[in-house]
Amino acid sequence: MTVLYKANMVRGAEWARFFAERAPQLPFRLWPDIGDPADVRYLVAWVPPDDIATIFPNLELVFSVGAGVDQFDATKVPPHIPLVRMLEPGIAETMVEYVTMAVLALHRDLLHFINQQKEQIWREIRITPAKRRRVGVMGLGQLGQAVLERLSAFGFPLSGWNRSPRQIEGVTCYAGADTLPEFLAQADILVCLLPLTSETRGILNADLFARLPRGASLVNVGRGPHLVEADFLAALDSGALSGAVLDVADPEPLPAGHPFWSHPRILLTPHNASMTSPDSAVDFVLDVIGRHRRGEALPGLVDRSRGY
Repeated sequence: MTVLYKANMVRGAEWARFFAERAPQLPFRLWPDIGDPADVRYLVAWVPPDDIATIFPNLELVFSVGAGVDQFDATKVPPHIPLVRMLEPGIAETMVEYVTMAVLALHRDLLHFINQQKEQIWREIRITPAKRRRVGVMGLGQLGQAVLERLSAFGFPLSGWNRSPRQIEGVTCYAGADTLPEFLAQADILVCLLPLTSETRGILNADLFARLPRGASLVNVGRGPHLVEADFLAALDSGALSGAVLDVADPEPLPAGHPFWSHPRILLTPHNASMTSPDSAVDFVLDVIGRHRRGEALPGLVDRSRGY
């Protein structure tokens, strides 16, 4: 009954050490050293191998090492095999740090001051109190709720938008496509934490930007394909958007010469807003395996009809 890991090999060595310490009775292997494929019951992967069901005839669970599963071709995972996304706490903790940094940087006009520093001249920008800077978060799952909880300490008026209804203390919540225009109209800083699905691909487009307050700013920590590049650059150039912090792009990494690299109103980072911690990830995987053996509900279970 083997656990097979197929992702970053440097971190994989850490996974192997933690498994040896915490579940020595459970065989653990690193791809491509799969051993007897008939023994593999649990697969932990960023991208699973093709023909997964043929290669591993006794597979019982598939884990994504990330918080999302859009990198998976779910059609290649048989319907009877549960697909579980990573819910270990390190992902939320690091995402909260990054989004807080990004929101505060945009709130305090850091991009403008970086450009002024390059020009070696200061031009006054009046400070806007946090209570007058409205922050809206798209996507109210585990990560979105954790981000909103941390941002509440700064006094920002907070709102959130989600596919299904949510109730979060201190946050004005909106649900469904019909409420999106009302939500956008009061987001001076918009944070995208949506999963990437067929419905959300390209959602950050000209129509959405036009519904934001003029001069609003954007933080995209979802996925690169959420953003329509041409619409985004046009919104920056027209002043509809005043700035953006982007941790994701399409493709990744961006090619040399891409306009995002040098745009004065874009802060770009290399898709490192959050990262799975092998220490707590191993605990999560072992907990889910135990629940699966006991026939209990699985945390992080992906609803394939929704794509997350």
